[in-house]
Amino acid sequence: MGFPPFLLIFLALCPAFLAQIVEDTALVIDGTVKIAETDANYVCATLDWWPKEKCNYNECPWGYTSLMNLDLSHPFLANSIKAFNPLRLRLGGSLQNRVIYDVGNLESRCHPFTKQGDGLFGFSKGCLHMNRWDELNSFFKKTGALVTFGLNALHGRQRTGKRLWGGNWDSSNAHDFINYTISRGYQIHSWEFGNELSGKGIGANVDAEQYGTDVIHLNNLIDQLYKHFQPRPLLLAPGGFYDKEWYEKLLEVSGPGTVDALTHHIYNLGPGGWEPSSKRELVGRTKLGSDRNLVNKILNPLHLNKIADTFSNLTQTIAMNGPWTSAWVGESGGAFNNGGHNVSNTFVNSFWYLDQLGMAAKYLTKVYCRQTFVGGNYGLLDTSTFIPNPDYYSALLWHRLMGKGVLAVSRNSSSYLRSYAHCTRDRAGVTLLLINLSNQTQYGVSIESSATTTSHANEKSNHKKSFIHGLKKTFSWVGSKSSDVTLSREEYHLTPLDGNLHSKIMLLNGLPLQLTEDGDIPSLSPVIVNIKSPISVAPLSIKFLVFPNYNSPGCR
Repeated sequence: MGFPPFLLIFLALCPAFLAQIVEDTALVIDGTVKIAETDANYVCATLDWWPKEKCNYNECPWGYTSLMNLDLSHPFLANSIKAFNPLRLRLGGSLQNRVIYDVGNLESRCHPFTKQGDGLFGFSKGCLHMNRWDELNSFFKKTGALVTFGLNALHGRQRTGKRLWGGNWDSSNAHDFINYTISRGYQIHSWEFGNELSGKGIGANVDAEQYGTDVIHLNNLIDQLYKHFQPRPLLLAPGGFYDKEWYEKLLEVSGPGTVDALTHHIYNLGPGGWEPSSKRELVGRTKLGSDRNLVNKILNPLHLNKIADTFSNLTQTIAMNGPWTSAWVGESGGAFNNGGHNVSNTFVNSFWYLDQLGMAAKYLTKVYCRQTFVGGNYGLLDTSTFIPNPDYYSALLWHRLMGKGVLAVSRNSSSYLRSYAHCTRDRAGVTLLLINLSNQTQYGVSIESSATTTSHANEKSNHKKSFIHGLKKTFSWVGSKSSDVTLSREEYHLTPLDGNLHSKIMLLNGLPLQLTEDGDIPSLSPVIVNIKSPISVAPLSIKFLVFPNYNSPGCR
């Protein structure tokens, strides 16, 4: 006895249907008031000093991406920065406290970085020649980048303990460097003092009281040198890991109006790999084991939530001790020591990255700098080819869609569905970011607004048997009532190529994001969907939704 063809097809597809769970959830966007506001150029990325000899976990992923040797003529590099119009770049990193500026009266000759066993981070001091600084600034001008430069804050100090460095900061080299920068007419948005010297420090640390005294000195130096040059750059500090007592002391000593932004670093995924303690361990463990550990953290909402304490505590520190300043994430790469091989540069990392951007903004963070723009495993661009990795497109979509105003979102859903709402950038409306960390649950989403309105659209889906049962939307609309016009929303659905989380190719609404034949960034075009259509978020996918007709009083 044969079976009808439609029955055979149903039986073949049945396991796929059974494996996927459909869950309805409701989100409420409070459009009445902004809970926070970011800088207009919230998305930021770093360029580092690491030479190609920087190696961890039996790999050396930096190549020629150092500020000293980065190929500034590569068209992919320039095009990828121009697409942000503008992109904020932070120049700095671990070796910035070893950089000597080849200008003025130096006591000794300036040499490039070389491996040095007893040197800080295993390297000697390095030299930034002014012809290279000229090249960099020409590039920044051409691409429209906003530049933060991290200064050497150890110059003139001496090591007084295992990690502790003491003595006053010698500002002479920085003075000559800043003076040269001004004389050439180079625009620097902000000068940052030091890198990872706060608290216990990474490789080195400086006492908070001494640091505060030196920050005052730098502030006076900037005032003096920029007396006849506008605009005056901001002063950022300390560019390290948050330590409550240390940060409080820095603000107390430096005083009101000195530090314009309090910068801190985040690497909440732990190490990017593992260092074998023996040949036996090297044989017995695989790189894949390390990758799985990172992926498990990225897709675990409980792990992602842990860093909220740092954001919250820093917010309180500023409110209580330095209300004149603001919080910046000056460097964040997820996994430290170069990032995770085949993780930080693949689709799966966007779950962590976009969640970080959303969470940090809620906690009054003004700027979020990704480690790196190019270099290591965590670059937004591939180290060798300069082709954008998935996180590049995540950053660009955020920059183009998510405006400064942060709105509160409440939900009754699982923590595996992450949700963030902002006023839409440079136009009316609201943009919602949905991140589905679940590998088997598809979420059907109904959205409501708590805004007080005079004009409403209140539609209910009659498709009771669809994955969204009774989809309800209560919106406040700009212009005509929804019955008078056809209202729509924009959807940007992000998934990996072939469903492979470790893919370096991201799909936007099912189409691969790849450079054009001319090396330009592809158009990031949405799918236009009728407002009455149900909203769904597939397992292990990301979706930006723009509601251009949404009337949010908090966004005015």
